[in-house]
Amino acid sequence: MCGIIGYVGQRQVLPILIDGLRRLEYRGYDSAGVAIVREGAIELRRSAGKLARLEETIAVNPLEGDYGIGHTRWATHGRPTEENAHPHRDCTGRIVVVHNGIIENYLELKHQLQREGHTFVTETDTEIVAHLVEREMQDDGLENAVRRALLSLRGLFALVLISAEDPEKIVTVRNGPPIVVGLGDGEFFVASDIPAILQHTRDVVFLGDEEMAVITPRGVEFTDYSGRAVSKASTRVSWDPVMAEKAGYKHFMLKEIFEQPWAVKETVLGRASVESRRVFLHEIEIPDERLRSLERIVILACGTSWHSGLVGKFLLEDLARLPVEVDYGSEFRYRDPIVAKNTLAVVITQSGETADTLAALREAKKKGACSIAICNVVGSMATRESDGTVYTHAGPEIGVASTKAFTSQLVALHLLALYLGQVRGTLTEAAVHPHLEGLTQLPLLLEKTLQCDPLTEEIAKRFYQRRDFLYLGRGINYPIALEGALKLKEISYIHAEGYPAGEMKHGPIALIDEEMPVVTLAPRDHVFEKMMGNIQEVKARGGSVIAVTTAGHQGLDGLLDPARDVLLTVPESHPMLAPVLLVVPLQLIAYHVAIRRGCDVDQPRNLAKSVTVE
Repeated sequence: MCGIIGYVGQRQVLPILIDGLRRLEYRGYDSAGVAIVREGAIELRRSAGKLARLEETIAVNPLEGDYGIGHTRWATHGRPTEENAHPHRDCTGRIVVVHNGIIENYLELKHQLQREGHTFVTETDTEIVAHLVEREMQDDGLENAVRRALLSLRGLFALVLISAEDPEKIVTVRNGPPIVVGLGDGEFFVASDIPAILQHTRDVVFLGDEEMAVITPRGVEFTDYSGRAVSKASTRVSWDPVMAEKAGYKHFMLKEIFEQPWAVKETVLGRASVESRRVFLHEIEIPDERLRSLERIVILACGTSWHSGLVGKFLLEDLARLPVEVDYGSEFRYRDPIVAKNTLAVVITQSGETADTLAALREAKKKGACSIAICNVVGSMATRESDGTVYTHAGPEIGVASTKAFTSQLVALHLLALYLGQVRGTLTEAAVHPHLEGLTQLPLLLEKTLQCDPLTEEIAKRFYQRRDFLYLGRGINYPIALEGALKLKEISYIHAEGYPAGEMKHGPIALIDEEMPVVTLAPRDHVFEKMMGNIQEVKARGGSVIAVTTAGHQGLDGLLDPARDVLLTVPESHPMLAPVLLVVPLQLIAYHVAIRRGCDVDQPRNLAKSVTVE
């Protein structure tokens, strides 16, 4: 959530810090600040609000220096004010810290430090870290003072510290939220996410939990909390820095919606062979014998990834013939779940660093399950801790509201279901073939689907002032109703609910009136007539229908009133690929509604891209 950037090297540090913070804006934040060391003194500049406010502050009161750290804060402890903005200092002003996460015992530590004579000037939990390090500072280096301070801390946190007492050194620690170290030629970087440093280096090292990096112009030393050396391999990031730019689009979200044909193609590439009628997932390093012995799958995810997991349940049960449970990562570990050795845990996380999902993965592994991560970030924690990985290869996703990551997850789940069906013998080559043909055609179908953009803009123009929306779907498409509602809520702040259409008469129908738009997902499939009945029930109660259906089929034209309703079509596809196409117009509707309402679509209020603390 909070953004972190640090640099030590030969270049001017301030432009690197500001540029890094700008590339982390997608994470969501409410204040920003930098700390820079020059001639043995640390200078801070901080401001509440967006990064532009910090730049204005620096323009009035310039600073420059040799190395430093920066931060964008997503408030937890303390209001989003300049005083509470990071970086934070100790009593002497010569130790500075930035922090992502929560120090659970900060009040206890604060009272203890106050009794010892320390003075606090903020409401944050972060400030106590600077004072603890001050107390532990001796002549054996900043890193050893940090190690001693860590003995007092409880919680999940990522820390980056500098001290004027130990020059040209950055110390960073991970215990939960992600930290990545960038390796350059005589210069080094630290950040909370790859895009912050991708402009400068593609060679990175991901810290593991309870690991520390000590960074100087001469190199990086990796250790555990106790100081024992840790061998770390670097990862070469394949993303082009240009991919993290808007490329002419007004917003990252719109760019990423239109990148979905490419992202899906990348996810399928090299994995689906129509000629051999086989799926190849070489990143899954679980022996076939173990996969054949499976009796159950549990999918663990949060938010949009949870919705992709619901679609995955239909795919895995139908193609691999295994019972599937889909659970929230945030709930799984708190109920002592039943997990046996013949269970496969599939965790779905765009970033690979979602705190609740990682905790659920660890709980499943502790109980004996084997595990597979569906993830977009190479080398992230989820991929390191799982037995196997299916990378989505969607490229960097900057917009907070997930779009291309979601559709890539759906495709990865489809590939996984086919792969398990192959290995377990539940699918013949003849049965696999139409799925592979559909997957290879999917990028083209997505290109055609995106042609609905002008119509979705018209839909937004008609309905953007409504206060409530209802989304309905059946079967494998009902999770898309949930996802469509979530997108509208996230970025336009309109109340929206998604339901299985069969549940409409069990409560939601009471809400339908002339002011309620109802988005219905009605592709031409085995439950099309059931959806027709639901649409008639909406019409009978005065609701406006936005019907998303399959192109080239009759059935809805005569039912809808052009003055009140809208018909929107997507190309015909394999029924199990319909969710990938149906979600695209819902993403575009949410985007255009939010634009008309004047909302910040890339950085919605109160939201963060990666929820890396519980």
